Amino acid sequence: MEPFDYRNILIIKPGAVGDLLQLTPAIRALKKRFPAARITLLVGNTATADMFRHDPWLHDVVVFDRRGEHRTLSAKLKLWQRLRAGRFDLVVNYQRSNLKAWLLAAAAFPCRVLVYEKARGRVVHAVVNHLETLAPLGISPTSDPNLELYPGEEDERFAEEVFRGNVREGQPVVALNPGASNRIKCWSPAQFAALGDRLVRELDARVVVVGSAGERDLAEAIVSRMAQPSLDLVGKTSLLQLGAVLKRCDLLVSGDTGPLHMATAVRTPVVALFGAIEPRRTGPVGEGHVVVRHPEIPCVPCNAKKCTNQEYLACMERISPDEVFRVVEALLAKGKR
Repeated sequence: MEPFDYRNILIIKPGAVGDLLQLTPAIRALKKRFPAARITLLVGNTATADMFRHDPWLHDVVVFDRRGEHRTLSAKLKLWQRLRAGRFDLVVNYQRSNLKAWLLAAAAFPCRVLVYEKARGRVVHAVVNHLETLAPLGISPTSDPNLELYPGEEDERFAEEVFRGNVREGQPVVALNPGASNRIKCWSPAQFAALGDRLVRELDARVVVVGSAGERDLAEAIVSRMAQPSLDLVGKTSLLQLGAVLKRCDLLVSGDTGPLHMATAVRTPVVALFGAIEPRRTGPVGEGHVVVRHPEIPCVPCNAKKCTNQEYLACMERISPDEVFRVVEALLAKGKR
């Protein structure tokens, strides 16, 4: 058991939405292990920083935007001085390959430093892998793995207004998230549209399409193909607003991307569409979720950035709308919680 009672902890993780949400169990475990500690999280942009605005486990969130605000040497020096003033006695670096992040971490020296090591030669979920980094502090990798996201009152009001104007009392709401960080992880708009039409026609569901502004083309392709009405919120919400919307949905259908983890963090069941990526590493955490996947395809699993299979994207194309519909129907019959 770690004897030292740390009081100022810096966590470095300038990653994407899903990566940061999968870090929340480690943040929570740190705060419970050292309840008097002031925990600061360093992230890579203002959007992801805003996602933690109401997080009860964090004292502060610092942005290191190396391609924007902090691209100049003077801006980096100013940030270094801010971190130096924090007088951190523990740094947990989850971005070990980022040299500039290490230079910022040096602002806290001398102090205890723990460094994340990605699991090699074994399959372990990212959440557990993050917790393993904290083992020297007496924190178990089997700690509570559930993700957390805390929309604020203003975000909840936004979602309430959206639902009041677009959803009937008692009507099931299914969110569709078509985007991903890499398009090879995406189910096609035609498949999403076919699923959406069946959800409306056969289950009287309200279909809500969600995602970021950079995924407008996917949203428009889905909405234009659907014969039934849908609600398009793609690019029209902040991250916390999206979290509040997903919290009110009965279910989310999504590939391996940030909103999938946002839904699990607000306890909304997910139908996760996984192609080549290994769901045991980045799949949904918690109860009530279903992964739809075709592992019989010879090239699955695969971490390639481009598909070179003769049957292009067979891993995603073989997931049929009928297959997903049956899973959604069964989950809705069970109820959200």
